[in-house]
Amino acid sequence: MQTVEQVTAAQKAHIEFIFALATKAFDGVERTAELNLQAAKALLGEAADHARAVLAVKDAQELLALQSGLLQPAAAKAQAYSRHVVEIVTATRTELGKIVEAQQAELQKTALAAVDTALKSAPAGSENAVALVKSTVAAASNAFEGVQKAAKQAAEVAEANFKRVTTHAVNAAQQQAA
Repeated sequence: MQTVEQVTAAQKAHIEFIFALATKAFDGVERTAELNLQAAKALLGEAADHARAVLAVKDAQELLALQSGLLQPAAAKAQAYSRHVVEIVTATRTELGKIVEAQQAELQKTALAAVDTALKSAPAGSENAVALVKSTVAAASNAFEGVQKAAKQAAEVAEANFKRVTTHAVNAAQQQAA
């Protein structure tokens, strides 16, 4: 049976875990919002510059050259923006993973300590049941680690695919501009 202090400590640890997750998630959102504000500000300035350039055009050929000259820089900027978004998402995912891993390790340690405490006060002959519980906790931990590893690999594959698609789009825009 758990004492009041143990229950209080467990609740405190859980609350700290939730706030740590929320803090890291909001850090990622904040970084993304900053990036979006920078991109919007730059886009507004570029739109003003482009409007001034269009107003200064004297013939259709000059307008066509002006428009075609925008494709390559726009593609490069889109690639840079995408790269920054991927970096933010990757960093946030990594930080959240570290927090979850630490919490999982602490939960496993607590569960095993509870089983050990139960073993000390368990009646004679219950060693097999306690061993079964320990085995179950270990199996659950291994399953969690496997799921976590698979999720990490899936995120890495998605990130690589995103980078590849972005690179192909930029290359296509550059070829079209040429």
